[in-house]
Amino acid sequence: MRDQFGRRVEYLRVSVTDKCNLRCVYCMPLEGLPWLRRDDLLTYEEIEQIVRTMAGMGLRRVRVTGGEPLVRRDLPDLVRMLRDVPGIDDLSLSTNAVLLADQADALRDAGIRRVNVSLDSLRPDRVEQIARRPGCWAPIMDGLDAAERVGFDPIKVNVVLIRGRNDDEIEEFAQITRERPWHVRFIEVMPTSSNLEVSAKEFFSCQEALARLRAVDRLEPVPGPPGNGPAIYHRFPGAPGTVGVITPMSHNYCDRCNRMRLTADGHLRPCLFGAIQTNLRDPLRAGSELLPLIEETLRIKPERHYLIQGSDRGSGGLVALSQTGG
Repeated sequence: MRDQFGRRVEYLRVSVTDKCNLRCVYCMPLEGLPWLRRDDLLTYEEIEQIVRTMAGMGLRRVRVTGGEPLVRRDLPDLVRMLRDVPGIDDLSLSTNAVLLADQADALRDAGIRRVNVSLDSLRPDRVEQIARRPGCWAPIMDGLDAAERVGFDPIKVNVVLIRGRNDDEIEEFAQITRERPWHVRFIEVMPTSSNLEVSAKEFFSCQEALARLRAVDRLEPVPGPPGNGPAIYHRFPGAPGTVGVITPMSHNYCDRCNRMRLTADGHLRPCLFGAIQTNLRDPLRAGSELLPLIEETLRIKPERHYLIQGSDRGSGGLVALSQTGG
């Protein structure tokens, strides 16, 4: 699959739910959102049918996301279904890890091979303040321990940088990569209508983070671990892990975008942001052919996003990143 700009698209992020058990300050309003009704959600069989169609077009990699994907029941069943789709050779999971300890074995057996875990602080009180859910620190740590125990590889730890909340932990996070084969990725806040104050007043660029780390020791550019994302990786000399940066605001990387997104209610989005999306659920349920709809969505994939720091212009009306799978 190639879009009108020649970019090869072989990666699909599949959101299985819009619900989440956390309320992170940069992602979702404290009060939550009007959740999708059960009938609005794609069934696992419908997700499998869409992925199977796209695999015949060149799709190779699938990441299961949410909201928080582990809040949806029987997720290993879907993973097994996707594993058996001809052409799909990489299955991964993004999670906040709160529920991972109890599901890690089943997910590994079903076909998940690597995980991205959101962790915005190394201090229990800060994690709970940013996530706005008391008691979440311990299960997240248990989830990370389980990820190592079952052999997920690589383990990527995503840290959203927030000035005044966690930017004093940059060196501490990077130090982990000297001790463990983890891949810590610093991510810049992306604006939606629910986080505009954070985006405007608490933005911290990845370039500032790298400058701080270069004052600690030499950073070597490296290819980084297997994956599909836009992170640029570095390594401290001799470290088993890496430090990555994801820079949607300070350094646009849309020129190498290789993905589309399938929302929990069955809309195919060629970009995380903006208003372009194609309803696949209703035509699928009506028995219509999906291939022309997917081809047209690929054709209209935009050249880039148009995000503005501290503004919801360019976000396509998103209230929360959980609405599109992040």
